[in-house]
Amino acid sequence: MMTRLYSSTVLGVDGVEVEVEVDFRPMAEKRTFIVGLPDAAVKESGQRVDTAIQNSGLPFQQGIFVVNLAPADLRKQGPGFDLPIALGMVAGAAEKEMDASAWCIVGELALDGTVRPVQGILPQIMEARRMGRKRIMLPQANAYEGTPVQGVEIYPVSSLREAWHLLTSDALPPPFTGSGREAHAPRDKDAAVDFDEIKGQPYARRAMEIAAAGGHNILLCGSPGSGKSMLAQRLPTILPPLSPEEALETSKIHSVCGLLKRGNGLVDQCPFRAPHHTISDAGLMGGGANITPGEVSLAHNGVLFLDELPEFRRAALETLRQPLETGQVVISRASGTMTFPCRFMLAAAMNPCPCGYLGDRRRACTCPPAQIARYRRKISGPLLDRFDLLMEVPAVDPSILASAPAGECSASIRERVAAARRLQSSRYAGMPFRNNAALSGKALQKYCRLLPEGRAILLRAVEELALSARAYDRILKVARTIADLEGTSDIQDVHLYEAVQYRAFEQSLRD
Repeated sequence: MMTRLYSSTVLGVDGVEVEVEVDFRPMAEKRTFIVGLPDAAVKESGQRVDTAIQNSGLPFQQGIFVVNLAPADLRKQGPGFDLPIALGMVAGAAEKEMDASAWCIVGELALDGTVRPVQGILPQIMEARRMGRKRIMLPQANAYEGTPVQGVEIYPVSSLREAWHLLTSDALPPPFTGSGREAHAPRDKDAAVDFDEIKGQPYARRAMEIAAAGGHNILLCGSPGSGKSMLAQRLPTILPPLSPEEALETSKIHSVCGLLKRGNGLVDQCPFRAPHHTISDAGLMGGGANITPGEVSLAHNGVLFLDELPEFRRAALETLRQPLETGQVVISRASGTMTFPCRFMLAAAMNPCPCGYLGDRRRACTCPPAQIARYRRKISGPLLDRFDLLMEVPAVDPSILASAPAGECSASIRERVAAARRLQSSRYAGMPFRNNAALSGKALQKYCRLLPEGRAILLRAVEELALSARAYDRILKVARTIADLEGTSDIQDVHLYEAVQYRAFEQSLRD
């Protein structure tokens, strides 16, 4: 007899439904064939499933099992098909006919019949809902990942025996109704980091606020100990929470990578990713044998922080240029092409020279000019152009560290940032972007219109600082954000002067 069940797999960051057909013919010998373009993990399901069925005390017969995973032209990967394959084999051995068309079933099996968690549950549940499946059977450990998706019933199971009884029961128990995340303390209570810990650096703090308000990329340059990393690490604390749409987008990516925390099925705070400078191209952009998202996608709707920017391999840095412009990364391999979303804020920090003390008032730089030039050339002009704000962060005087009062807290700054973001969200309603940093083309001309005096100021600055056309546009975007922070509809001269200041340091980096 033949049993048909429905499961799913992950392609990129999206779920794809897979039909699992199990045909059983009683024979004197036991053999299992799995067809439908399975990878090694799926081919090994036969041995795991046989042992799990017998150790669970479920019906088992000798015979020929043929398992077909459709569509046949889609490569199936991972152990998530163990549970539906096992249920199909038990149904065949028990000669029990059943209609499982309302179910999507996903789970890995241990040899004792325990159902283990799998990665990528959230996009698979979203695909099951799209395909009209009303119920999802998944591992107990993945239960919370499914709760953000409305319109489907979640049934977590911890063992193969429990899954079989659930599938064949005439009266189903109530579905799982977890909130999607455990109760958390207020965002700023006992927070690990806060802007009030930063003493001095008023101009750098102002630049970080502008960057957060408009979603702008920012580069911080200063000697060791000036507070560059402290500023960048506190950037997420002044960003508003993710919208429901952004939270689902971000959670899908983290689900695929197995990074959703137990008991919290939704990423509702902006992610912050800080990879080490030794990271590979695949680790940064995505890739691997089974193409998976990289750090740029894990930072989607959040912050990607690159500390010691010149220490990253130049080839890796250059791969950032297209994602920063388009908001997505395309990975092409012989096995196929994947597109991952990656709209993130890029925050980077660097020293002014290899020793780090060029321009420091207390310590002399020991680097020869040629060595300084080589160090700075590691960051190309086109990459510098993709930073909206370039900020020199001077060393803090010890007297300030000892006596200065605590600075403004993150919660207070975040209120102003959120107000500016709301203005932008309202202004760009119905458009494919949500903040000033994404403005381009006609939208840039429409929403960043200048008076003749303003155009003269900007053109003079571009000529004197030898800026590119891309830098011209970025000054306009930053000026628009400064105006939004002040709640003004027009870009005024004072906004332009401040925005130009955040490009003045660029020339020294290029020299």
